[in-house]
Amino acid sequence: MDLVKSVRRTCEIFELFYDLKRPLSLKEVMDRFDYPASSCSSLLKSLVVMGYLEYDLNRRTYFPTMRMNGMVDWIERARFGNGSVLAAMRQLHQITSETVSLGTQSDLHAQYVHQIPGILPLPYPRLRQTVRPLARSGLGWLLLSSLDDAMIDHLAKRINHAEQYSRNRIEIGELMKIVYKIRKDGFIFSKNTVVPGAGMIGMLIPKEMGSKQLALSVHGPVSRLEEKEKLILENLAAVTTAAGILGSD
Repeated sequence: MDLVKSVRRTCEIFELFYDLKRPLSLKEVMDRFDYPASSCSSLLKSLVVMGYLEYDLNRRTYFPTMRMNGMVDWIERARFGNGSVLAAMRQLHQITSETVSLGTQSDLHAQYVHQIPGILPLPYPRLRQTVRPLARSGLGWLLLSSLDDAMIDHLAKRINHAEQYSRNRIEIGELMKIVYKIRKDGFIFSKNTVVPGAGMIGMLIPKEMGSKQLALSVHGPVSRLEEKEKLILENLAAVTTAAGILGSD
């Protein structure tokens, strides 16, 4: 198994534990991702040896150890400080019952850095990837709206330069129309952009000069978001403002 494939599979396995929150057998992991038996078994056993998984011999199941928690529990404090952003996310989740996400820019991509899954059913498959195109996604457009026009133009040209196919390149004028509307409205309601039937309503979190821009968003089926739009916008405005004020203390 090459290094990139091994890293991807390791991350997929831990994401599966996060989603299901229970012990998993070798067969369950193999069936979920269609991994070959030998390489899947070898990877799981390696994670046991390294101390990241424990193996129950009687039940023949694997489960993450507390070592994984110890490896990442500092991130919340380092990234979110007093926890006001996470409190805002939990409040939004409680009010809407939909998926609530926190995103930021990562070079030419928009990245979801934290997410609370919704408790309502979805009529489409949930995307496992946390990275979105900066100029072709609701989160990306929202984050671009926080930048000045010259920087947006620079980033769009970089994206177009890296794009292999001319038909997929961005029309900068059309991109700026989207950005100007977000700035005018103070939020974005993206519909059917990445996944057909799915949407997101998001706002920027006010930030201090020099700090990293964060965006808070609520995700779900477009029809449900349309029904809850007023409720979501009212609460997004309240919690993003509070998070920005508390986060600067």
